[in-house]
Amino acid sequence: MELVAPIFEVIKSFARPTMGYIKHCRKLQENVDDLTKKMKALNDRKQDLELRKETEVRCRKVVKKEVDNWFEDVLRINAEVEEIEEKFQVVSCFSRGRLGKLVSQKIKEVKAIYQQGSFPEGVAVDGPPAIGVTLPTTRLEGEIEVKGQIWENLMGDEVGMIGVCGMGGIGKTTIMKHINNQLLKECDQFEKMIWITVSKELNIFKLQEDLAKCMGVEFLSEDDELKRATILMDILERKRFVLILDDVWKRFSLLEVGVPTPTLMGRGSKIVLTSRSIEVCKSMDCEVIKVQPLSREESKSLFLDHVGRNVLQNQELENVINLIVEQCGGLPLAIVTIAGSLKGEDELYVWRNALNELEERVKSVKGSDVEIFERLKFSYDRLGDVKIRFCFLYCSLYPEDRKIETAELIENWIEEGLLDGLKTRQAMYDRGHSIINKLENNCLLERDRNDYFGEYVKMHDVLRDMALYIKSEGPQFMVKAGMQLKELPGEQEWTINLEKVSLMHNSISGEIPLHLTPRCPHLSTLLLQGNSDLRSIPDSFFEQMPGLKVLNLSCTKITVLPESISNLKNLNALILAHCYKLTNLPSLVELRGLRKLDLFLTGIEEIPHGVDMLENLTYLRLCSTKLIELPVGILPKMFDHLQCLVICRMYLMGKEVGQLRKLEILSCSFRDLYEFEIYAKSIQGKWPTNFHFTVGYLEFSLELQFINNLEKLQRNIKFLSCDMEKTDLTVVPNGIATLCIEECGDFKCLSRIPLFHEASRCEIKNCRGVEFVVDLSLSSCNTLQNIEELILRKLDNLIELVRGRIEVVVAVESTSHAPTPPAIFSSLKELNLNYCLRIKKLFPVKLLQGLKNLERLVVYNCEKLEEIIASEENEEENHNGGGSKIILPKLKSFFLDSLRKLKSICSSGVVIQADSLQYVGITSCPELKRIPLALPLFQNGKPYAPPFLEEIKVSSREWWESLEWDQPFAKDVLSPFLY
Repeated sequence: MELVAPIFEVIKSFARPTMGYIKHCRKLQENVDDLTKKMKALNDRKQDLELRKETEVRCRKVVKKEVDNWFEDVLRINAEVEEIEEKFQVVSCFSRGRLGKLVSQKIKEVKAIYQQGSFPEGVAVDGPPAIGVTLPTTRLEGEIEVKGQIWENLMGDEVGMIGVCGMGGIGKTTIMKHINNQLLKECDQFEKMIWITVSKELNIFKLQEDLAKCMGVEFLSEDDELKRATILMDILERKRFVLILDDVWKRFSLLEVGVPTPTLMGRGSKIVLTSRSIEVCKSMDCEVIKVQPLSREESKSLFLDHVGRNVLQNQELENVINLIVEQCGGLPLAIVTIAGSLKGEDELYVWRNALNELEERVKSVKGSDVEIFERLKFSYDRLGDVKIRFCFLYCSLYPEDRKIETAELIENWIEEGLLDGLKTRQAMYDRGHSIINKLENNCLLERDRNDYFGEYVKMHDVLRDMALYIKSEGPQFMVKAGMQLKELPGEQEWTINLEKVSLMHNSISGEIPLHLTPRCPHLSTLLLQGNSDLRSIPDSFFEQMPGLKVLNLSCTKITVLPESISNLKNLNALILAHCYKLTNLPSLVELRGLRKLDLFLTGIEEIPHGVDMLENLTYLRLCSTKLIELPVGILPKMFDHLQCLVICRMYLMGKEVGQLRKLEILSCSFRDLYEFEIYAKSIQGKWPTNFHFTVGYLEFSLELQFINNLEKLQRNIKFLSCDMEKTDLTVVPNGIATLCIEECGDFKCLSRIPLFHEASRCEIKNCRGVEFVVDLSLSSCNTLQNIEELILRKLDNLIELVRGRIEVVVAVESTSHAPTPPAIFSSLKELNLNYCLRIKKLFPVKLLQGLKNLERLVVYNCEKLEEIIASEENEEENHNGGGSKIILPKLKSFFLDSLRKLKSICSSGVVIQADSLQYVGITSCPELKRIPLALPLFQNGKPYAPPFLEEIKVSSREWWESLEWDQPFAKDVLSPFLY
């Protein structure tokens, strides 16, 4: 028995690898199939990331090194797997186990590379930061001497700290914006221009954040102010910079922020601060430059610029105008604001009345701030309509110097009942925009720079102070927004006459104290959104707020709403968007007046009790990670008033949605085409104004980007994994903004789909059945002039864009008044074709008559593509002895990449008009030898670069040098634009 155990261990030591070898041998086919499947997923992810890379690079971003390394890993693993597949074809019985082991290893490696390729923080980073930002500003009236003094100190060596001081609204910020822009344009003495708005509530942490953002520094994970200051100090000490700190209210230590004092550096950097207080400027060791009021002549010139110089045509007005200008006290903000409120008035009695009002206001008050407010209040009073005045006052609830998105502002006005009396939400939005325009025209709001996410307005800090001055009497506002508060104001600040309280965008965290029970019977609005660490509100907090109408708790970490919410019977709007931790709501049965309920991206686990009793509800956004369906019958109970419905992460029934006849904004998902058809037929052609439908299997995360801004929600429809050929969809909406069809493999031709003819943007992806876009044998193809953007991606069997004979439309004189039929794709502005593996020729030459509006052409990874514009047999003969045929007259950019077999963009008799070209990119097209551009010509016949051309990107300089050109000297003219 003593010998058995060792022998058994020896057998086991041989058995383990033998059994593993047998397992690998037996499962070789299964594992190779698994490896192939995982490689396909990996290469699909690679293609997606290539698209993201292209987008980021075109936005001047730099691809991360880790992303480049990941692409190298994918190339390597592709080569290794290809070698494995070759071995698998000829593997012997004796080698199957060894090969099976290798396949198993590669499966794990492919899986790991796939997981590494998620890049949740993006594939690129911002390129080297610009020297500074050119700031939007108005024309500067006067102030020549002050501007000259500032400029002299900036250029000289004697002063490092400059303090520009003067009363609010006197033009300090405007002067410094002009200085900032002039430095960027004319001065190369400094390496960096930095503009930071400090504002009344000084916060060192925020100052560091803003400064880091301007310098391109990322230390967001570092919370220690001293460490952050050290990082900033180290960077700034190595640069010559100008730091402009606008609107400083009190002294603070530059060293605490991380800004070296200019006198300690000796590198010529400068710091300029603007302040209303000369004491603040002196306390920070500044050379003080005081901004004086405008002279009488300058004041009058500025006034006339804004009211319109045509008022002087009435000679009786001039004397009154002079006196009104005098009452403005040389204050640019007062001059501009009062002029804006009188613009368009031409009756003498109106002007005399305005003068009397101004004289009384200024005479009755003392103190510089109050005098300024009373002058500005003249424009506020002239708004007339009480609701418009309140719309203006509402803007003061936002943090100082905050950009306010116009769509959000209008939604807030709707919540407050300021736009009541209008039947539709569209009418409310129109009214809202009209009010914003009126406030802007009266110089009480100013437009801010727009971006992808929307349009913005801003409130001048002095006008905001004036609004809060107005609300300091009678029903009051308590506004402590964006002040980095750690906790709620004490109970003594919650006075009985409070009307609105704004504590938005602070750092209030944890639980609101149990003892805090504010007695605010007249409080109508409570804004607590943006306190991202607020977790709990006690039940007693709302007990003495019976008049509350608007409650905004969005973007907080609350988990449960207190039961006392159920007793707020006057509540109109309950906004809980982005409360990810919120799982339960109390009963809403008693909230019969509720008109807006926003539960977008919450964690609620079930529909709140009493939702079906909210008969006045006009707005519902509902999206939860834990809620998968709506109870049957809830929606029809809301159909009387519901105007806006956004439901995601769950399917709706077509019949139920169809009963909501007043819907203007709708975003939802239908399980299949059948449900969508039921909905389409039930509404009898009365489609919502704006909609986003998804039909079929839904990747929910893709939907969210469409519904973060209701005003941007367009008329979009997306089909996923649907039987498009079998649809009986004959009732379709007009004016579809985007039609997306993905993974619907049962149809061959887009022109068979009625929706295709109504869309201005069409995106077709992963539809293996598609062979062509247009079939000219169908009569409906005559209506393709709506499409402006066409994206064709991963269409493995696409052979051609247009099937059938294209007739050339020739304009001839005729007595008939019948209009000439539009050419195919006559409105197309952008075509994007990628990963279409069978297509050899993109455009037939006759199709070009319809492409006169094409502005952007993007083609890549189409491995069999040989020609962009297909040549015809008799084409060369037609052009012998004649000039070249000019095509694509509006083309602004074209990008061709990874087209290994591409030999020709177009034939020798055809050239692309280059007058509008801005960007040319041709990479990895080794067989292409000619770029057929018709450059603009000087009078002497020599070509010159297109006036808007910014960049030409090619694979290599050697390839560029080998190209053939239709025009002499074309290569020399274009070479400076190479990237």
